[in-house]
Amino acid sequence: MTTSDQPTPAMNFAAARGAVDLSALTRPQAPPPGEPGGAPEAGGYVLDLTEANFEQVVRDSATYPVVILLWAPTDAANAELATTLAGLATEYDGRFLLGRVDAQAYPQIAAAFQVQGVPAVVAVLQGQPLPLFAGNASDEQVRQVLDQVLAAAEQNGVTGRAPSAEGDAAQAAEPEPEAETPLPPLHQEAYDAIERDDLAAAEEAYTKAIKQDPKDADASAGLAQVRLMRRTHDADLAAVRKAAADTPSDVAAQLAVADLDVLGGKVEDAFGRLLDLLPGLDGDDKEQVRVRLLEYFEVVGVSDARVNKARQRLAISLY
Repeated sequence: MTTSDQPTPAMNFAAARGAVDLSALTRPQAPPPGEPGGAPEAGGYVLDLTEANFEQVVRDSATYPVVILLWAPTDAANAELATTLAGLATEYDGRFLLGRVDAQAYPQIAAAFQVQGVPAVVAVLQGQPLPLFAGNASDEQVRQVLDQVLAAAEQNGVTGRAPSAEGDAAQAAEPEPEAETPLPPLHQEAYDAIERDDLAAAEEAYTKAIKQDPKDADASAGLAQVRLMRRTHDADLAAVRKAAADTPSDVAAQLAVADLDVLGGKVEDAFGRLLDLLPGLDGDDKEQVRVRLLEYFEVVGVSDARVNKARQRLAISLY
């Protein structure tokens, strides 16, 4: 995968120059997509791009990663790569959207990526193109590249899920859902505060709800989540991770990076980091780590298998 320390220039489709080499059209041919022996039809997390939907997909790359295949659909090698990518798009379950551009039908879109021939694969993150590879590749090679793309996306905060065509169709076919039950007043107050990015007010509302009903599990979970959001609101990911690596025995540094792990979905990493740290601590430090782990349990969900496993380790470490 091609990377650079400098941001990739934003895509300028109107200023695209050059032509894509379509010599693939003279190679062994495959049936059209959807027919036996051809690439799969679009659907699920695979979308055929046209001039009508292309700009929207580029905008959507600010929410979730987009991987674009520039191809000749009836070329055998192109069809093979398209099949591999479609299978991985399904396997990764919306962690990226696969967009396919027929370079013969839409040469202007293809030329915008400045590739020399097809097949070629390019990622788009936050509207920025990132060339990945040209030519065919094995399942394992493609998987490695996709994992690099997803890691880069996470570092840049692009962690949303792509919509599924089947999911959208099924949703459209379902009857209108019944109106949701209104939230309790303090829960609604907290929700509204989060919407306007007033996390302090949200924490206060959830705290009041727990005082009214100490058994309010939803309020406890909401309070833990809001506290996590407050602690990480202005965190510098690189600086936090460097501090944790430089000072492995510093409790505050390890708590800070564990917060980011939980926020990024790396729950087991966060649990393991703090549980490994716990035996060497005493007094206030041990209590601080214990309380933070209990908050994480609320954030993740007390019935989660990872929480049950971590809770057992915590009990052993404490007693």
